[in-house]
Parts: sequence; structure tokens; C-alpha cells
Amino acid sequence: MRTKLIFMAAVMAFTYSAAQEKPDMNLQIKRYSKKIDSIVVSEKSKMNAELDIVDKDFKENKITPEEKQKQRSEIASKYQQTINEKVDAQQSELQTATTEMVKNAVFMDRDSTNKNEMWLGFNGLNMELGQKRTKNPKQSLQTVELSGSIMGTGLTSKNEPFNFYNKDSDTRNTIINSSEMAFRYEDQIGGSKSPVFYRVGLGVRFDQYVPKYGKVFKQEDNALFVDDFDRGNLKKTQFNNTYLYIPVDLRFVLNPKYTEYEGVQYLDNKKRQVSLVLGIYGGVKVGSVNYIKYSNENSRRIVERERIMQGVNDFIVGGKFGISYGGLKVFVQKDFTPIFNDSALLRNKYGVQIGIEFVNIIF
Repeated sequence: MRTKLIFMAAVMAFTYSAAQEKPDMNLQIKRYSKKIDSIVVSEKSKMNAELDIVDKDFKENKITPEEKQKQRSEIASKYQQTINEKVDAQQSELQTATTEMVKNAVFMDRDSTNKNEMWLGFNGLNMELGQKRTKNPKQSLQTVELSGSIMGTGLTSKNEPFNFYNKDSDTRNTIINSSEMAFRYEDQIGGSKSPVFYRVGLGVRFDQYVPKYGKVFKQEDNALFVDDFDRGNLKKTQFNNTYLYIPVDLRFVLNPKYTEYEGVQYLDNKKRQVSLVLGIYGGVKVGSVNYIKYSNENSRRIVERERIMQGVNDFIVGGKFGISYGGLKVFVQKDFTPIFNDSALLRNKYGVQIGIEFVNIIF
């Protein structure tokens, strides 16, 4: 009996949250719970009355201790069986109610509950956190999201702004050497069918530049330059710039798809559509660090982190062009202002990035 009651209590606890979503189901659970309580209380009262009689007979020396224990066990078994039988009589109704509750708990109405979702796409990891699903398409036209991108960053000259793989550059041309993360708010411009959206956000950008083999960044006499490393065996070096930046974008849906809700047509932002992104950004430098790892005759591992005070501009301004289809988003960014100033003795000073969004988390 105890096992059965514990099982029923567990089922009721498991389905409690579903019952909260359905008030009628909540009342149904309470009604059946009261029935079981009534059965247990009633039969337990009768059992206690019979047990009191046995105890009274024992005190009056009418029965021996062995007879007392035997009669108590028989009475307990009798009422246990009675309770089980009466609970079983309610089993079909209880099973109908609990089955419905469990179904609601597992297959809740996806149009009215908060869901956390995660999926992988061509662009990497995508997530929706705490999204209140609704059939109203208007809700999907305003979003707050966290995006993460990886980029290949190169340095170009003012005269050749898009000569990305410039062999004359002082730094290596690597595929992935930068990244950025940003919180963005997106909203529709115009009416419910407008294919134009704007985005504004706040983010952090990490740029990394690696000099060509055997060379490092150096700062001397108020100048920043690239030169040969002459203090041992160079193992690794990189120049890191970090920016806090504000991106502002316009997104144009090129093949808009529409849906109707309560007699109003909306652009369906949940459909896979091709979009063109044009944007600008401005950033302020929060740090520049030169990292050098090497060994010499005295040590197998020496690591230096030098804060760069010369040669790097404090502000950057640039533009962005991107194309997206569903979850796949690729873009090109170009810094309009040079990353390095006149104190940097470098051939190329303007940054250009080719990137892809690999994380997109919608709140």
C-alpha cells in the first residue's frame, strides 16, 4: 500500500507544473487526491478502533502477548487489503487523469510555453533562451541576441584597401586570427511587411597580428616596428588589440516570405530568407599587448607580455557588408581609419576582416 501511495504522489508531483498550465486539470488532480485521502483516513479510523479493542483485551489479561501481536497483524493486513482494493477501484479514473497530465508535461503546447532550444547550423551553434513561443509572427520581428564571430584579419595599405593577402605586409596572412562578440537589438523599420530591419549593439573585438617568421613587434624611442628577434629561440609571438565597439546595421531581406495572423500580413522572420547586411561601427581601444614566448641558454621557457604604449590609434571606425541565408552569415569588415598611427613604422596600417558568425543566441 505504501509503495502505491508513494508512486501516486510522485506522479502527482511530476505533473504538477502541467496542471498549473491547465486549471481544470489542477482541479481534477485535487479531486482524485481528496478521494484517496478520504479512503485512507476512513479505513485507518476503523483499523485504529479494532486495534484499541485488542489493546484493551490485553490490558484486562484476556489475551496473551502472542495473541495480541497476531491479532494486530491480522487487522493491519485486512485493512491494507481493503485500502488497496478501494484505491484500485479508482484506478481507471486516476489513470485517465494522470495519463493526460503526463502527456501535457511531455508534449506541452509549444505555442504558449517558454522554451530553451539549441541547434547546430552551417554557422555553428544557435540557441534560443526563454523564448515565449506564440503564433503571433509579430513577436519574431523584434529580437535581442548575442552573436559570436571568428575572422581572418589582415593589414592593407590606404591605396589598396582590399588587398587582403598582401605579401608585402609585415604580418602573416592567417585564416583565423580574430574574433568578436556583441549583444544586438534588432527591430523592423516600417510596417509589418517591411523587408528592412535595423540592428544596434555593443560588443568586444579581439584582433591578433603575428609578425613573419623570426620577427617580433618592438617599441623603442616612441616608435613601434617589426624586427628580428635576437634574444634566443623564438617559439611564439603575437600582437593583440582589444576594442569595445558599437555596431549599427541595416538588414535587407531580399526574398521576403509572409504569413497572415488575425487578418494582418507579417513578414515571416522565422523562414529561411536571403538577407543583405550593410553597417558601420565605431570602437575604442581598451588594450594592446605584445606577447613573446622564447627560450635561451638559461631557460627553456620565458614568457613576456608587454603593454604597447606607442603606434596604435585609440579609435577605429569602419564599415561592414554581409550576406546571410538562414543561420549562415558571412561578412567583410573594413576599417576606414588606420589601426596603426604615424608612430608605427609598418608598411600596411588598415585592417580588413573576413568572417563568419559561429554563435547566435536569441534571448
